[in-house]
Amino acid sequence: MTTTEPSPAATTRPSLRLARERFLSGCPLPGGVPEEVVAAWRRARFFGVPHDLKEPAVAPSRPVESALLDAARPVLDRIVPALGADRSLLVLTDERLRVLWTAGSVPGLDPCPVLSEQEVGNNSAALALRNRRRAEVHGPEHFLDRWQDVSAVSVPVFAPEGGRVAGTVTVASPASPASRQGTARSPHPQAALAEAAAAAVETELRARAGRAERVLLDAYLRAARGQDRAVAALDGRNRLISGAAQRLLTPEVLGALERTAVTARHTDAPGDAALPEGAGCAARITPVRQDRTVVGIVAVLEPLGDPGPAVPRPPVALTGSSVPWRYAVGRAVELARSREPLLLAGERGTGKNALARELLGSRVAQVADAAEDTGLGRALSAWTAGRPLLLRHAERLAQPGVAALNSLLDAHPDTRLLVTYTPGALVGPCLQRLLDKLSARSVTVPPLRERTDDIGELLPALAPRPVPGQPPLTWTLDALRALELYPWPGNVTELAHVVRALAEHRRTTGPVRRAELPDAVREGPAARPLSPMEHAERAAILEALRRHGGNKARAAAALGIGRATLYRKLRGYRD
Repeated sequence: MTTTEPSPAATTRPSLRLARERFLSGCPLPGGVPEEVVAAWRRARFFGVPHDLKEPAVAPSRPVESALLDAARPVLDRIVPALGADRSLLVLTDERLRVLWTAGSVPGLDPCPVLSEQEVGNNSAALALRNRRRAEVHGPEHFLDRWQDVSAVSVPVFAPEGGRVAGTVTVASPASPASRQGTARSPHPQAALAEAAAAAVETELRARAGRAERVLLDAYLRAARGQDRAVAALDGRNRLISGAAQRLLTPEVLGALERTAVTARHTDAPGDAALPEGAGCAARITPVRQDRTVVGIVAVLEPLGDPGPAVPRPPVALTGSSVPWRYAVGRAVELARSREPLLLAGERGTGKNALARELLGSRVAQVADAAEDTGLGRALSAWTAGRPLLLRHAERLAQPGVAALNSLLDAHPDTRLLVTYTPGALVGPCLQRLLDKLSARSVTVPPLRERTDDIGELLPALAPRPVPGQPPLTWTLDALRALELYPWPGNVTELAHVVRALAEHRRTTGPVRRAELPDAVREGPAARPLSPMEHAERAAILEALRRHGGNKARAAAALGIGRATLYRKLRGYRD
């Protein structure tokens, strides 16, 4: 199910307790401190988390309905007796690291309402969610004072659809004497319990999801039986569309039906499909129920006489209804209402620049790209006071560029400034101070692998508008699952390239099948995270295997490597 993410303290001997004290006091750190631990402490400082925090500044409300909690509660209730009295705490979080359920107790450790790094700094749940594998954090690896005597192990819980992380299971217990000093060299004693709990929850989620999909399929077959009817069955994740429906559906109508399905599932009511003006068809909606709970809808479409004017597409930068995406966009919109600077951070290709332009609206901004002009000399010389400024690739800024930007903000403090930043590269002290200054008004744009629920909405938004009289690009369930399972290292930008290439070059009709997808997407993700070089190498091997019909000897010869080397590399991707 998962691989182990060992605690960084498990491979180092220096006392992390002493290193943390020196870090908090601003003194140089001793040698041998794991870089990932120091990076976690720096992130906590970047997010403005106080080390003496008693409780998070904002306690997010728990979701009223949670499929994860419904599936996990009976499983976790059976595990509670194995915790041991007053020695362990069992915690379940959702994909936003909101705590949904707790049991047990640890002396001096009160349950926390949220475990995101932005609120409480380094912890095992946040690490497991980010790295998608089991993670442990011991004693002084935590940033907060209140967790210095706590060891915790967390395991991600994967949703049955799309392979997204639905939440985490955590077991926390008092730290051992070695863990309190940061010199522990053995796994958490209850790591196996956390793994078993997460696996049992995933099994229950799969069982529930499989039953709902069968009910939706049966409802679709009943509605489409006997005639060429325009029928679509949707549940917000999966879609079944008849050939007649494909000829009527536009991306805008399909998006409206998807939103209706999601609303019906969340409110347990059928609702009406608010189709866009000029849709060219009407939709009769019937809810699909399983055990008196709405699990999707069946829409029967009827064409209208006058299709009316075309409705413009919603911006791709605002497309998506997943919790991480709507949270990030809502937070960005809220912060953008004031004229203070706003920092949009995130991986490459996540849509930071597109979101920034949407936030600026109709205002014409001066664009400064630090990737092309590290000193900002050209962009700032052309800037006029009062004009919004969009700074792209802030991680590429050189020291003169940082100084020029600080001077501009000092001279024009009311300048509307939006900054996009891709973490990962080493930054100098001047740029680090600027990022620290902007961190109070920052939004992290989630990567696509953390918002796979949005892929179904992004596909029609990213596809070129179809030729009049031609159906929009649609996808089989098998192809959708492959797209949702792929980790998308290039995020939305990479997905857009795949969609446009298929729309422009495919020669067949009907929904896109899994076999038409690029090799790396079709074959699914590797069992472990790969470096960019390994991603390219794996894609080349898969392409060679496809060209030679799966014959490994011929593929190896075409690549100029030995057959044993090819076997070894394929095994390495699976480990």
